[in-house]
Amino acid sequence: MEAEKWGRRIRAFRKLKGYTQDELAKELLVSVSLLGEVERGNRQPTEKFLLEVASVLGITVDELRPSEE
Repeated sequence: MEAEKWGRRIRAFRKLKGYTQDELAKELLVSVSLLGEVERGNRQPTEKFLLEVASVLGITVDELRPSEE
């Protein structure tokens, strides 16, 4: 469940910033497959991955963090 929330947030910010999965994956130096798994919630992102995503997208990890419901 937690992985799904992170994945939805990453996908939303990626689209908001105008990146395709391919473009963001290249910036992060990861495979499109890995990024897709994270976005679909099939893989829990590591703290390092979250920091890199936030850096590339020009946001903070706190902005990326799913809201507590």
